[in-house]
Amino acid sequence: MKNFLSSLLIFFGASTALCAQVLVPARWSYDVSVKEVKAGGELDLIFRADIEPDWYLYSSDFDPNLGPQVTGFAFKPNDAYQLVGKVRPVKPKKKYDDLWGGEYTYFTAKAEFRQTVKILKASPKIEGTIEFQVCSDKDGKCIPGEEEFAFAPIKLLAGAAPSPTSPLVVPDTGTATGKAQKPQLENSIPGKGQTPQAAGVRTGTGKKEESLGGFLLLAFLSGFIALAMPCVYPLIPMTVSFFTNQGGSRRKGILNAVIYGLSIIIIYTLIGSVFSLVFGSDSANALSTHWLPNLLFFAVFVVFGLSFLGLFEIVLPSWLVNRVDQEADKGGIYGIFFMAFTLALVSFSCTGPIAGSLLILASEGVSLKSVLGMVAYSSAFAVPFALFAIFPAWLKNMPKSGGWMNTVKVVLGFLELALALKFISNADQVYHWGLLDRDVFLAFWIVLFALLGLYLIGKIRLPHDDTPDTVGIPRLVVAIFVFAFTIYLIPGLFGAPLKPLAGLLPPQTTQDFNLQPSAAGLFVSKDTNLPPRKHAAFLKTPHNLPGFFDLKEATAYAKQVNKPLFLDFTGHGCVNCREMEARVWSEPQVQQRLANDYVVVSLYVDDKTELPQSEWYTSARDGKLKKTIGAQNFDYQITQFNYNAQPLYVLLNPDGRQLPIEPVAYDLDADHFTSFLDNGLAAFRRNAPADTVISLRR
Repeated sequence: MKNFLSSLLIFFGASTALCAQVLVPARWSYDVSVKEVKAGGELDLIFRADIEPDWYLYSSDFDPNLGPQVTGFAFKPNDAYQLVGKVRPVKPKKKYDDLWGGEYTYFTAKAEFRQTVKILKASPKIEGTIEFQVCSDKDGKCIPGEEEFAFAPIKLLAGAAPSPTSPLVVPDTGTATGKAQKPQLENSIPGKGQTPQAAGVRTGTGKKEESLGGFLLLAFLSGFIALAMPCVYPLIPMTVSFFTNQGGSRRKGILNAVIYGLSIIIIYTLIGSVFSLVFGSDSANALSTHWLPNLLFFAVFVVFGLSFLGLFEIVLPSWLVNRVDQEADKGGIYGIFFMAFTLALVSFSCTGPIAGSLLILASEGVSLKSVLGMVAYSSAFAVPFALFAIFPAWLKNMPKSGGWMNTVKVVLGFLELALALKFISNADQVYHWGLLDRDVFLAFWIVLFALLGLYLIGKIRLPHDDTPDTVGIPRLVVAIFVFAFTIYLIPGLFGAPLKPLAGLLPPQTTQDFNLQPSAAGLFVSKDTNLPPRKHAAFLKTPHNLPGFFDLKEATAYAKQVNKPLFLDFTGHGCVNCREMEARVWSEPQVQQRLANDYVVVSLYVDDKTELPQSEWYTSARDGKLKKTIGAQNFDYQITQFNYNAQPLYVLLNPDGRQLPIEPVAYDLDADHFTSFLDNGLAAFRRNAPADTVISLRR
């Protein structure tokens, strides 16, 4: 799925012309719920945004560590009012994304946020700033924004004065040194303090729908697999005989069979509904990052896996099964429903781990995913029972029960153990335990799949197995794929990227032993004496390329070594930037040129690190005070290049003049990017004059 998405991004990136314009996709307005209020009374501040077509605005009520920039509201301290609670978005849309590993909320067309305040004095001055980000569904652009707001005076009616001891929600954040006050940022932040799962700005590519469709397909196929379990398969002819011996018309028999199938679907869907209520979408991000549910799910998958391998059986209390079976004997629709319930209970030892695994996987997804998953699973599970009851002659063509059913169980057991490692890996990455680095994870997988292959060719026998003298062709074919997959994993121990498995494996940065060349290895910069660099302790250049994070430092160094500057306007939450770095910057010809021919300057436009007060300035563009690294870099990008989306790559002479080479934005064509760098270097060497008009069109 990721490869398909990347292909789409390549197509749109290659076909989109880069226009020189400052985009304003969201325009804000402000209102209050009431114009008059008594002292001590409350009202709602209303923030509305009109969003252009094909754009969306991130909301304020998801984990800011997830990746996208949440909308934040900063209120200037004022003793005439106090905030009550946090800013509330009004009916935002929700989307779960596998790449983020969590759910975020957003608005299209129109957005509304509300903040309740208590009015303490007459004519309170309520003002501040909004920080937000809008992204385009059409071409992947993402634009951070900042908007100042000020509400009209609110009339104070006669009434009781508030208590003089009422605490103010907005504190004075100034320090004893006289440093300027920093506004309080008000956000609803679930899961605050969690480690980010991914870094990247989403492009609105429908990942939620694709992920849900893939999950439903998996659930549907799991239902068919459950039919092959030893405790389910023999029940098919028994169930069919029950309906064929009921008597009555064929029409009634068909109706009973349909009711039976629907009853199975309803029972499993009810299970999914309960699970969704307990572990719904509001808990999705916590479930995917917190150590407790991940360790719990790891233990559950291990138990399921060992059960399938034959160590023990998971069974329900006999009294429960007997009680339901008694209800099934009462006949009619009531009896048919309880007969379906009996099937679910009797087959639990085999189907429970499969259904339970699906529910756990669904708990990390979108709202009602577990319900839909159980509908898909139970449909595949129920339809054959109903069809065989309608067409009993089909039973003659069914394969006979035998040892092949235990083989299916054992294969599922190995897969359950392999998936269990994913959950312990989630917790390990978030909390930096260092227990399951990428190479250790791969070592476990290689052993598990090698053992599975040996089992399939009969070299390993487990409890409940038959002992055939020969290996069937189907088993041999599956064994070939398993061994091929095992061999594919082995280079990963030495640093091979294994890109198709990137979503399952721990990050490659956790690899202890890596033989893969990198920009810091094969293409070491000829400039070995880089000076100390500002912000290098917490900002990094891609692929460990030598680079700077402050333009003044980079310019001074470029003059010293007589090299052109490569400006990389990027962001911590920019997925298009990460795509460019992973697919274009990783190419040897690009790494070599960046490492040896240019002075790389990574200018993060969304970094919130506050600079020393002596470095603050008021922008001539918007009249706002620029205090942070990101605010100054973003202001520089718009002011100098009249463009406000990332990534953007610009080539400059050491004196800061732009080379006569058109800047490049998101473009996954590595050859085009290489030509861009070569043309810039050639222009620098011939001392070509800079363009007087900056053009961003290719």
